[in-house]
Amino acid sequence: MQRWRGLEDIPQDWGRSVVTIGSYDGVHRGHQLIIGRAVQRARELGVPSVVVTFDPHPSEVVRPGSHPPLLAAHHRRAELMAELGVDAVLVLPFTTEFSQLSPAEFVAKALVDKLHAKTVVEGPNFRFGHRAAGNVRVLADLGKTYDYEVEVVDLFVHGEAGGGEPFSSTLVRRLIAAGDVAGAAEILGRPHRVEGVVVRGAQRGRELGFPTANVETLPHTAIPADGVYAGWLLAQGEAMPAAISVGTNPQFDGTERTVEAYAIDRVGLELYGLHVAVDFLSFVRGQARFDSVEELLEAIGDDVKRSRELVEAYDTAR
Repeated sequence: MQRWRGLEDIPQDWGRSVVTIGSYDGVHRGHQLIIGRAVQRARELGVPSVVVTFDPHPSEVVRPGSHPPLLAAHHRRAELMAELGVDAVLVLPFTTEFSQLSPAEFVAKALVDKLHAKTVVEGPNFRFGHRAAGNVRVLADLGKTYDYEVEVVDLFVHGEAGGGEPFSSTLVRRLIAAGDVAGAAEILGRPHRVEGVVVRGAQRGRELGFPTANVETLPHTAIPADGVYAGWLLAQGEAMPAAISVGTNPQFDGTERTVEAYAIDRVGLELYGLHVAVDFLSFVRGQARFDSVEELLEAIGDDVKRSRELVEAYDTAR
């Protein structure tokens, strides 16, 4: 899959293509319907498929300080899109100048002059251009001028998550913030992932016999509510069952919120300085402060046992 940053990265000899545009944060199951249809349509027409997305998130430029918690880093979104069969991903730097393009100017500069769109596939709530003045009807009207068709795909999948609320990135963020990582996974179609570099912490886990990878998460990452979770620590191409702690470590009067993962039954792991990922499978318990270190150790032992059981049950059911 080709990856481009900015319109200038698109090959000059790029021909017609099927395009879909959006933030696509998380590439959740609703997004997968739209992207999947774009890939399918491209194959029907014998042309490549392109996903156009933005960096930073448009809301941060339009309303500074309002950047939403991100469900997936751009490289992760690209990986997920590649798995769906996308041929190219175009990340457009979203600047103040770019935000002021009218819908017609955006279509002419990006979809027509550079990507030579033959079909544009979008969800029903797609908005674009200055002050979000463009919608799918405007997009279709411009298509009559610029010789492309527009196909609208309903992305509103429903399930048990959120009490049956239509799937959306907003709902995923809300569930993650509440610690409902299982509900978030239903919408995403996979466990929620947090990434970052392993840094040195207070090393109390090592002293207690449960050495953890202290993950310095990427900016704006959507981090689950404080508590203990079962999941996986992914490092050096291996997914290791893990007990994961999120919070400020109140047992030792901590103030900095951290994500720490203990790789269950693994000895001698040296992960400092490595980029790793943590996948959240299930909530185990909330953050707590215990009356003694002995009680803390007993709780950690229970956390590890429960996390092992949850991961094994998940793997068995797959």
